[in-house]
Amino acid sequence: MIRLAILKTDYVRTEWVPEFGEYPDMFEAVFRKCDPSIIFQTFDTQLNEYPADLDAFDAYLITGSKSSVYDKEPWIERLMEFVRKLHELRKKLIGICFGHQLVAEALGGTVQKSPKGWGVGVHTHTFSEIPEWHDSQSHHFNILVSHQDQVVRNADGVKVLAGSEFCENAVCQLDDHILTFQGHPEFVPGYSRKIIGFRKERIGEKISDAGLASLSIPSDSLRVAKWITNFINR
Repeated sequence: MIRLAILKTDYVRTEWVPEFGEYPDMFEAVFRKCDPSIIFQTFDTQLNEYPADLDAFDAYLITGSKSSVYDKEPWIERLMEFVRKLHELRKKLIGICFGHQLVAEALGGTVQKSPKGWGVGVHTHTFSEIPEWHDSQSHHFNILVSHQDQVVRNADGVKVLAGSEFCENAVCQLDDHILTFQGHPEFVPGYSRKIIGFRKERIGEKISDAGLASLSIPSDSLRVAKWITNFINR
């Protein structure tokens, strides 16, 4: 049984919540499909909510966010301090999208807006090596993405496990306690469709249209969720 603390870093638009839930709800939905026994507790980092006892959880997961990790927001600085504490204690930590980038920045890496523009829809990432928590099946996996920021320099000791031409640092691991993904295993195609439509002017018509067309490609979200639970259980 895994006790998972979800460190929430953003809110779903109010009008979309009835259909999709908040971000912790999305993570619960996908993780329960591969391990119904997981116990979840959410902490809203924008409200400075954090666990009082770091040993109360087996792992911590940082969600995605529309914020950028280099924004000089007090809640982001505090979350970085918390990441450094978890790293010092070698607590299991999972970062997703913004979480992936924040872990890199907190531990000495660099995150910037990509000159390649936005990545939206379904992208294919490829493993350059197969880690022990992998299912030893295909080296490729499809995952829903929504980002313009990217990790351009990793922290010392980080191993890049998978990437693509658009995003070189898509799956990263540090020792046996930190694992991060640029993609969103918690997203469903309907939610990606909403985001792409809402941000179409910012993303650009060409990239938006290609992203929407890619939503017909099945995402390997359950496979990624299983990898994450395998990693936590190691």
